[in-house]
Amino acid sequence: MTALLDLLRRRIAVDGPLTVAQYMAEALGHPRHGYYVKQDPLGAAGDFTTAPEISQIFGELIGLWCADLWQRMGAPGPVLLVELGPGRGTLMQDALRAIRRAAPAFRAALRLHLVETSPALRAAQAARLADAAPAWLDRLADLPDGPALVVANEFFDALPIRQWQRGAKDWHERLIGWDEESGRLRWELSARADPGLALIPEAVRDAPEGSIAEACPAGLSHAALLGRRLAQQGGAALIVDYGPARSAPGDSFQAVRRHAFADPLEAPGEADLTAHVDFQPLAEAATQAGAEAHGPVPQGAFLEALGLRARAAQLKAASPARAAEIDAAVGRLAGPEQMGTLFKALALTAPGLGTPAGFP
Repeated sequence: MTALLDLLRRRIAVDGPLTVAQYMAEALGHPRHGYYVKQDPLGAAGDFTTAPEISQIFGELIGLWCADLWQRMGAPGPVLLVELGPGRGTLMQDALRAIRRAAPAFRAALRLHLVETSPALRAAQAARLADAAPAWLDRLADLPDGPALVVANEFFDALPIRQWQRGAKDWHERLIGWDEESGRLRWELSARADPGLALIPEAVRDAPEGSIAEACPAGLSHAALLGRRLAQQGGAALIVDYGPARSAPGDSFQAVRRHAFADPLEAPGEADLTAHVDFQPLAEAATQAGAEAHGPVPQGAFLEALGLRARAAQLKAASPARAAEIDAAVGRLAGPEQMGTLFKALALTAPGLGTPAGFP
């Protein structure tokens, strides 16, 4: 039994079963034993690979997307360039390189802020982004005032979710308890109907018996905060993640360890825990707070519209020996059977800024 599993066992014994959100928060963010606190989870030696690690083109195109919006905003200076969950800093490194070449005035005006809680990843970001003199924040709410361009790639999928299962009459929250006989965590249902029904997307509330509903309170809070901020101070946000464009029932809670799916209750703190992002309520939360929402659109279509193929052709012309590698990376990013359709892009903008590049 790991130290974190023993802590969870004792917590359940005292306080009762955990919500999925409580379990995710401990497994991912416990100050000593949390998954993101202990290690760098990215790359071949880690547990998963994100789009920026697949190809430099991904970060370059997002950097140019930000530069275009900065110009539409009237080229304010200074302006905050913000990334939520920056990983190793790869996306931002590629974005800044493209910005430096194509929009040097934007590069001079931007002030880089990174929202990151992992000590291991902060160290990687510091090494990779030293020239940009980034400022680190624990929370989006701590961001200083001013117009901002915010990027969140595979950030929302790791925010804690809650789950409910439909009974014969009502929804009951899915909980995580302890099975003393087997010495393992187990799934349970709350005995009474849950008062958090309002969090369940309206389109899902009439799903048939046995259906599972999910909601991400932290995601909704982040979207609302971004919406208010953009409406009041100007700017835009780009959210790229995997999940459905419209709310639907289903269990998407999953664990990934060593690039393979695992039992999410098996080894808390040793595997990445995520859930699909429901883009519909995120967009609604942001628009209700005053921003405008664009999309979501499939990642493949978004990158194609920004010039994915043209940039790939440039890289292949410069390095013909890498042509097959570059083509494979483009396929992973945009192919419908890979990341091209499961992953989506959602843009949030200040009112009146117009439709951003890459969105119909």
